[in-house]
Amino acid sequence: MSTLIICLPPAAHGATTPYDYVITPDGRSLGENASACLALLPAPAKGGDVVAVVPASLLSWHAVELPKGVGLGSPRLRLVLENLLEDRLLDDTADLHMALAPGASVTGSVWVAVCNKTWLQGHLQALESAQRPITRVVPEFAPETGPLHVHAVGDADQQQLVATGEAVGGVLRIPLHASNIALVPSSLPDEQSLIFAEPAVSELAEQLLERKVTLLTRSERWLDAARSPWDLAQFDMANSGRARTVKRLSGVLSDLLQSPSWRPARWGIAVLLGAQLLGLNAWAWKEQSAYQARRAATQGLLTQTFPQVKLVIDAPLQMEREVAALRQATGATSGGDLEALLGALGSAAPPDRTASAIDFLAGEVKVKGLQLTAQEASNLAGQLQGQGYAVRQDGDALVVKQETIRNTSTNPPDNPVSKPTGGTP
Repeated sequence: MSTLIICLPPAAHGATTPYDYVITPDGRSLGENASACLALLPAPAKGGDVVAVVPASLLSWHAVELPKGVGLGSPRLRLVLENLLEDRLLDDTADLHMALAPGASVTGSVWVAVCNKTWLQGHLQALESAQRPITRVVPEFAPETGPLHVHAVGDADQQQLVATGEAVGGVLRIPLHASNIALVPSSLPDEQSLIFAEPAVSELAEQLLERKVTLLTRSERWLDAARSPWDLAQFDMANSGRARTVKRLSGVLSDLLQSPSWRPARWGIAVLLGAQLLGLNAWAWKEQSAYQARRAATQGLLTQTFPQVKLVIDAPLQMEREVAALRQATGATSGGDLEALLGALGSAAPPDRTASAIDFLAGEVKVKGLQLTAQEASNLAGQLQGQGYAVRQDGDALVVKQETIRNTSTNPPDNPVSKPTGGTP
């Protein structure tokens, strides 16, 4: 994902203030790097980030221990930091911006970065107005754990030595001069120490440190800073949580869809989705075929049993009607007749109960006077349900009717994917 990295100048913002910048197309390699005023800065790529780098000379570092009960999301955190750092800072704490280290723990020592609020806010607002909103604000150098890192930076007019690592305990920044070499921790001769220098001061650094140095340009150092997890835009300078989340998600999505490094993953996802789609369609075709077979078998049973039926529309319903007509023609009783209903009720009701009134209408019998208890009514309903009858209470009467059981084997299966073109249910 393309990222525009801008180093904020030490001077306050102005129309002609130059901004050094570098563009990285993928977050690992360097592209264009130059210096331009705000109006001539390159526009960020669509979905890309804009990272501001705060020079080491404008930041001070302080280690504090947060009191119990004050977490990283506490609304009192800013006030607590002001009280903890009030005696260490020369300026009024209200004029300073503070930021905690990423992943800071509420227990133990926590690093706090401090810089001038007006200066930082002015640059961020100017970049925002120029349609180059900052995604993150990172320090040029930050406290690190691990081996000692020494950087010789600057030009012929202003040469500095910056050291970080456990041996330093923060960020040490001193002029690059022979008299100051003694201030560098004694672990410098250790082969594990990493010494870098900008091309303009590399020769002087090798003479003073008596060590070979690794060339590291200013643009490469800013790229390393942009890859760090730091974000100094905290408290009242924090970006909108929703806006930052949307921007980062859009960047990740753009990277996923366009980056060559994600091409194997894109192919894998496409193959997986294709296999799932084929599988679902195959399953739907199998279910539809089984449904058509069941439907054909039901229609065949109807036409074989009742040859007079020529047109089949709803086989179960037509078969039910034909059976009812045949029963009526032969005088046979059905489960919905009065005799069948009373017989089922008599077999399930308590033997010592007598009905006071019986009403029969449209295959439903209403019996009064049984005076069943709740338990007896429940047992009666359970027994009759097992015989295919439905029971309900209607005031002081008991209503019994035959349950209508429809054959659901011919109902088509749900098919959210596709329907085969072999026929229409």
